Amino acid sequence: MDGVTDTVFRQIIVSLGKPDVLMTEFVPVEAILSKAQDIVIERSLKYTESERPIVAQIWGTDPDKFYQVAILLKKLKFDGIDINMGCPVPDIIKNGSCSALINNPDLAVQIINATIKGAGGLPVSIKTRIGFSKIQTETWVKTLLQTKITALTLHLRTAKEMSKVPAHWEEISKAVGIRNRLGSETLIIGNGDIKSLNEAKAMVKKYQIDGVMIGRAIFDNVYLFNPSVDMTKITPNERFSLLLKHLELYESIKGEGKHFEMMKKFVKCYIGNFDGATFYREKLMMAKTLSELMNQVRSYLA
Repeated sequence: MDGVTDTVFRQIIVSLGKPDVLMTEFVPVEAILSKAQDIVIERSLKYTESERPIVAQIWGTDPDKFYQVAILLKKLKFDGIDINMGCPVPDIIKNGSCSALINNPDLAVQIINATIKGAGGLPVSIKTRIGFSKIQTETWVKTLLQTKITALTLHLRTAKEMSKVPAHWEEISKAVGIRNRLGSETLIIGNGDIKSLNEAKAMVKKYQIDGVMIGRAIFDNVYLFNPSVDMTKITPNERFSLLLKHLELYESIKGEGKHFEMMKKFVKCYIGNFDGATFYREKLMMAKTLSELMNQVRSYLA
């Protein structure tokens, strides 16, 4: 999730309840190979040992650039590389990237093979959707599973549907069947509308898949990966303390930063589900600087 799963938020989540695998924000291969490479790596590909296993998520359209970036990511000691072929944002797909590759399977295969070659043994996975403007699970999944990808994560909606309709979980069975018929060892992972570990485990059992990827649900429950914690019982003071911890960690890693406004999206993540939460969120969203925001949070701590 762009602007969300940076090292700061990942470290917070790890401290609360660690998932099996973490991914970076998705980063364009063009940016990684640009003159601003050092800045891009520092901003979007930074990680700590506590976040392992950590997978670098990349996107683009040029197989040669994927090859070069894969070599670099191996040098940066990532545990795997994920190619995003699922983002439905119009500005992203208009140049043929991400979910647009569903309609360009030949290029998609070239990108996968180039990445695998450059990765030098690192696992390479794909995150995609079940179609572009219509469901085309069978043809698309068959194309992808004829490559040597380690894992295939299917967001069970089309690009056109974005996240506006319920995920078509019944489609994951088609992917499992294709995998089995091809004799592929690729792991099949489902994604879409899962809001708890119990739901994830139920889907794994029901559809005989290898795992579930959880994204947006983390905003509703930052303790999602810790089954021993009931988020509804977290006190307002604990919520403010956690937000402050996030902000202080952000400051220590990135400073005040021109990207401070992006931090406000996390206010709702922590400050909610208690009497007066809306009032506090509105006040916090008025902050003009990171320091001001942190001072406001401190003032609300008991």
